[in-house]
Amino acid sequence: MTEPTKPWNCSIFSDNVYRLSAFTVDNETVNFVRLDGRKAKIDEDEMKQYNIAVLIGSLRKDSFNKKLAEGLSKLAPAEFTFKQIEIGDLPLYNQDDETSPAPSVTRLKEDITNADGLLFVTPEYNRSVPAVLKNALDHASRPYGESVWNGKPAAVIGASIGPSGAAMAQQHLRNILACLNVPTMGQPEGYITVSDGLFGDNGEIGPASRDFFQGWVDTYVAWIKKFASA
Repeated sequence: MTEPTKPWNCSIFSDNVYRLSAFTVDNETVNFVRLDGRKAKIDEDEMKQYNIAVLIGSLRKDSFNKKLAEGLSKLAPAEFTFKQIEIGDLPLYNQDDETSPAPSVTRLKEDITNADGLLFVTPEYNRSVPAVLKNALDHASRPYGESVWNGKPAAVIGASIGPSGAAMAQQHLRNILACLNVPTMGQPEGYITVSDGLFGDNGEIGPASRDFFQGWVDTYVAWIKKFASA
């Protein structure tokens, strides 16, 4: 076999090792091989997996916001994994319980701790954040000084059947997240009015709205990666 003399689509690391996407030897394509025949070094960014904790402010089985969260996840790149966090079984926050938290509270804190980023998808109840979501925020922020929210990058979006698109709830939620030191993506905002065609038959975002949501997800992905590399 002839040794390659000029691999294409490659880069050089400081140790002078080629990292090859592919090169051709004797008319055959070889992937990720170094000049000495050993496996090439792969960029850390290509190997990185991002775990996203999704918090949905509705417990309804057929929640529009749950569908929105699932639709958004389908637009993300393969290295992003989305986990919907259970918050419906949390007891009401009571400071007296901080020394012996319920198993569901411990689970919530572990889920947030293990996440690389957060995605909040919420409806609006009486011009504010649903109680179930506020309860989860309170639980995972306590005891004082031990908040698991601290520094986790996030984004906020929400849907409703009304024209406001959960705008007030999202703004109230942003205020809370600022207090918890959660860096939250500012733009683009997503005040979504639920209408026919928003979701496809398989839960995907409908074609009429896909460009907007793809742009939103792309910006979110960049936001999470920015903090992961900091």
